[in-house]
Amino acid sequence: MNNKKRQLIQVVKYGLIAASAGIIQVGGFSLFKEVLHLPYWPSYLTALILSVLWNFTFNRKYTFKSSSNVSKSMFLVAIYYLVFTPSSTWWGNELTKIGWNEYLVLAVTMIINFITEFLYQKYVVFSDTKNNV
Repeated sequence: MNNKKRQLIQVVKYGLIAASAGIIQVGGFSLFKEVLHLPYWPSYLTALILSVLWNFTFNRKYTFKSSSNVSKSMFLVAIYYLVFTPSSTWWGNELTKIGWNEYLVLAVTMIINFITEFLYQKYVVFSDTKNNV
């Protein structure tokens, strides 16, 4: 299989798994926000953690087919989220305080997360196994 086709398959797999993680994140956010009536940031943060665990587990196995050290891979993903989580929690909280719709903020944040995390996982976390697709 040529490299372009391999890369396309990898992007499609990542997209499908990210979409399932997105369902978990939106569902969790809605539960915490609408049912438990939590403010934006704890609703977002809890839902994000749930989706990250799902996304990492399935992308490691199916998208990147990585057999590399799980602890090292999780550590590298944690580094990404040490930057992304406080930043996105902060901007989401600030945007909702000035009147932005919480679900619009969540959607924009999820798109930013989708793009940046894919690139980070492909070129940093799973760079040693990226051609095993």
